[in-house]
Amino acid sequence: MNGEIVINNLAGLLIITSLMVIGVNKPRVVAMLYSLQSFVLVLTFIAIANTVDAPQLYHWSITAFITKVIALPALLYYAFSKMYDAEANKPVIHFAWLVIIGGVITLLSFLAVESVQLPLVAHLKPALAVSLGHFFLGLLCIVSQRNILKQLFGYCLMENGSSLTLALLANKAPGLVEIGVTIDAVFAVIFMIILVRQIYTKLHTLDAQQLTTLKG
Repeated sequence: MNGEIVINNLAGLLIITSLMVIGVNKPRVVAMLYSLQSFVLVLTFIAIANTVDAPQLYHWSITAFITKVIALPALLYYAFSKMYDAEANKPVIHFAWLVIIGGVITLLSFLAVESVQLPLVAHLKPALAVSLGHFFLGLLCIVSQRNILKQLFGYCLMENGSSLTLALLANKAPGLVEIGVTIDAVFAVIFMIILVRQIYTKLHTLDAQQLTTLKG
């Protein structure tokens, strides 16, 4: 039971860090906050591995630490240092509204998983709700940001949510499957950064509202 409490509490920290990632305007700080969230996710993997006796998750934890805690944040931090647009950093939605919307998403996610009857997650429904809520928090990040580079964090939040779902529901899956999911996410982010770089080079903006020139 103690292990399940730790997992659920760590999942709660994931929600808090997600709201910070979405609400903070300084791009480089956001990269560091994403690194912090990913570290919490790694700790959650370790807690799940220890609680349900899933040694495969220890291997995934190592991969996730290298990619999500170090590599991806460093890559995004570097991208922000090379591409800057002060106008694009202004949020579309005020932070207070983001907190309210995030709270509603979390509440609805808890209600959605309440009826789930799986022995594997009988005492881990809060963590399962967080994993579901992360998908919608990722969407919130995308629609609430003008900076197309910061919108990438929306994808990263979704990916963290799907990783937590996989760790909760398929923790006995072969380690290569779990590691492959993480590596795929890294290459996806690299590809998207390259696209953003092309947009910034040609149009000198990161503001999604200024990309109407791409139409036609």
